[in-house]
Amino acid sequence: MITEKVRACWNKNADTWTLLARAGYDVYRDFLNTPAFMKMLPPIEGLVGLDIGCGEGENTRKLAARGAKVHAIDISHTFVKHAKAYSPDDIPDINYAVANALQLPFADSAFDFVTGIMSFMDIPKTDLLLSEVFRVLRGNGFCQFSITHPFLDTPHHKNLRGDDGLTYAYEVGRYFEKLDGEISEWIFSTLPSEQREKFDMFQVPRFTHTLSQWFTTLLETGFVIEAVGEPYPDDDTVRRCPAVQDAQIVPYFLHVRVRKPGE
Repeated sequence: MITEKVRACWNKNADTWTLLARAGYDVYRDFLNTPAFMKMLPPIEGLVGLDIGCGEGENTRKLAARGAKVHAIDISHTFVKHAKAYSPDDIPDINYAVANALQLPFADSAFDFVTGIMSFMDIPKTDLLLSEVFRVLRGNGFCQFSITHPFLDTPHHKNLRGDDGLTYAYEVGRYFEKLDGEISEWIFSTLPSEQREKFDMFQVPRFTHTLSQWFTTLLETGFVIEAVGEPYPDDDTVRRCPAVQDAQIVPYFLHVRVRKPGE
């Protein structure tokens, strides 16, 4: 039941998300999260990878551009439709499919690496998800994922800005309270107010975990933790995109790379 709820929400979000992201309104992705993720990523040229929660395919295309053969899945058929339609002749070595990350349709030890770029926190049953990732990885293969930082992805959070409009602190609360599918409504913050009435808000089911719960589950699954990052924009990035200034004050994202022990 919860899987169908997640699927329905992302199918509903997908058209607007794709339109606005490709128009440049997903600035935290474009100016901060994806560049940091790709900088942290090991060489993948010649490897076979799986991108879980590919959305409209922007990050998947970046993986393929690094020379990997990428299989990409999303629970939303609408997202997969948009991903397949985007310049397919210019982006070789990507196979898109609709699939449930909790029941990956791939054989054991099928991939050299797995990525989940801002998707794992939106998938229920994190323990089952990570078990499936572990299963489809080859020995010594790695998984790298980015999520909203658990410290800020709380039931209560509020951006505190001064009279100059700049963020000076962040208010968070109920960190230990677990959300299990409750819907959060929002839209890209850089979308001009006069355009917001044209679009429905995104409806995103939330599945929260503490930082310790994430790392405990990774270790219990059998992974070895290899790298951890909390990206933040430098001053030059903020000059180019002032909207991401608040990410200099608090960690919006957590990046983790883990490895399956060699066989």
